[in-house]
Amino acid sequence: MRQDRRRRLHRLHLPLNPTRTNRRAQRSPNNEEARMRIGILGTGHIGQTLVLKLSAAGHEVKVANSRGPETIGPDILASGGRAVTSAEAMKDVDVAVLSVPLNCVPNIAPLTAHLGPDTVVVDTSNYYPERDGHIDAIDSGQAESLWVALELDRPVVKAWNAIGSDSLSRLGTPAGSPDRLAIPVAADSEQDRRVGLTLVEDTGFDAVDAGTLSESWRQQPGTPCYCTDLTREEMPAALSAADPSRSPKRRDIAFAAVMERMNGSGARDPGADFLVRLNRTLFM
Repeated sequence: MRQDRRRRLHRLHLPLNPTRTNRRAQRSPNNEEARMRIGILGTGHIGQTLVLKLSAAGHEVKVANSRGPETIGPDILASGGRAVTSAEAMKDVDVAVLSVPLNCVPNIAPLTAHLGPDTVVVDTSNYYPERDGHIDAIDSGQAESLWVALELDRPVVKAWNAIGSDSLSRLGTPAGSPDRLAIPVAADSEQDRRVGLTLVEDTGFDAVDAGTLSESWRQQPGTPCYCTDLTREEMPAALSAADPSRSPKRRDIAFAAVMERMNGSGARDPGADFLVRLNRTLFM
């Protein structure tokens, strides 16, 4: 089984250039050799969109949440995803996508402990102290994805964390489209990073190599690339401009502004356009 998986992954030849990928090397979704088995934990806005998009791209997708498969609606499974238990979602997969709040990561460590050594784990989470509670290591400057990797005791890929759920759902376009939006991807393993880059492309966005996990703070909340809907051409400068001394303050200001807007209007969602405008104003 591991040999079959390595053979599939070997066919993913995305280069690791931070500003462009070779579109001729992108695989066809109908290429059975490159079809991947993906387990997704979490059915929030990001998780359910990934189920739809990755299933539509030809991958075999299982999805689970903390409430049980019977609570996963048919709209989430419309592209071919399959609702399963959390344990089953992490069984016999090439890629495990963790789309849960950061403070839930320690709770899912027992599930990921049973993953095979070659399974690629993708983390989509972000740290918001007002929601997650304060985590001393991250407050002291540790990259969020490094904290996740330590909690899970295995390497992770950081992807899909720096795009808003509405943009992820609505704004994906085919490769080569003008002004296609970009998503940064960070990982320590080159092979894991290639997988992350490929899957981001499969969801309709230009994948940009953002380096190692130690550099992944550059795509965290409060940084110029975070949920600001940038293109491939704009992304490298935004990553370079990130300032670790300022991004936590900007993150907290943005969070407070969103809460104030929602409390004032009584709305459950502040609006996608408002969020992008707010983030561009505060983070860039």
